[in-house]
Amino acid sequence: MGKKIDHITPQLQEFIKDQHIFFVGTAADEGRVNVSPKGGDSFRVIDQNKIVWQNKTGSGNETAAHLLKNDRMTIMFCSFEKNPLILRLYGTAKIYHDRDQEFHDYIGLFPQALGSRQIIEMEVDLVQTSCGFGVPFMDFKEDRETLDVWAEKKGQEKIETYWEEKNTLSIDGFETKIK
Repeated sequence: MGKKIDHITPQLQEFIKDQHIFFVGTAADEGRVNVSPKGGDSFRVIDQNKIVWQNKTGSGNETAAHLLKNDRMTIMFCSFEKNPLILRLYGTAKIYHDRDQEFHDYIGLFPQALGSRQIIEMEVDLVQTSCGFGVPFMDFKEDRETLDVWAEKKGQEKIETYWEEKNTLSIDGFETKIK
């Protein structure tokens, strides 16, 4: 059954590598709670207590806005294939943009992708596993290419215009500092 530990073990790191989707949960002190699904080759374990993930352009930018208000974040992985397991990573996070040195320090860890708007770095202070017995079996078919194709068609200049139009405020009106 479930366990609580203070770091990501090598076994759990292997589990993370095998997952095709993860979920990010954030919340400011007020307003709505946000849970965002993320996929593709966008997640890296740096060490037993630090992870980073690449945040590509999307229709909203809730995670960024929330982290500027309250730096707590939860990431959840769950196995839809093979053995059941739910893995949650709890901690505090920082968000980096192209203008930040840390963005450039980490971006090379990921496949090159137009539309990479942020890198999120999280210090993990609690790792929790649970059984996952209630998670259904689902087969992974393939990653969607839609977002990358969209970004390539737009080009960097139009993506930055899109950020100004769609990504500068959260749904609760909080700044994202993307520009």
